[in-house]
Amino acid sequence: MKKYLALALCLAVGLTACSSKPKQADTSKKVEDRSATTDKGTQTYGTGTDTGGAMSALNDPASPLAVRTIYFDYDSSDILPEYQKTVEAHAAFLAQNPKITMALEGHADERGSREYNLALGERRAQSVKRQMVLLGAAADQIRTTSYGEERPVVDGHDETSWSQNRRVEIIY
Repeated sequence: MKKYLALALCLAVGLTACSSKPKQADTSKKVEDRSATTDKGTQTYGTGTDTGGAMSALNDPASPLAVRTIYFDYDSSDILPEYQKTVEAHAAFLAQNPKITMALEGHADERGSREYNLALGERRAQSVKRQMVLLGAAADQIRTTSYGEERPVVDGHDETSWSQNRRVEIIY
């Protein structure tokens, strides 16, 4: 008798769990239109007002922020004088926009051991970070990574290729 009662109870629970009322669409909720329309009728996306124009400054090719690569001399992590203005511009941008972060990716040419080049790429990225922090950027806005010789921008075994691979890339 207990078996039949337990079976009937399980069957009743199973049938009530399977039945459901059809959901009706909630028409009381409104969807906000987040697309912006320019005066020419084209739509732009991803340009919110919360960044205060910061992203447009990063995308302006005439801005000093458009330069995103700093090159180095052979076996050196010293920032060359011609890249000082670039470092200053990015540091000032970070200081004015404390919610924005960046990554500095250090690279080296193929000469030297893998371990040495990883360390050299790290020294280069840290050198740029240290200079930006001294110029007003917050240290927690900047992340550094070294790829050493693993990601060359130019394949080749001459000074022209090597000079293009000794770099720090600024990534927003």
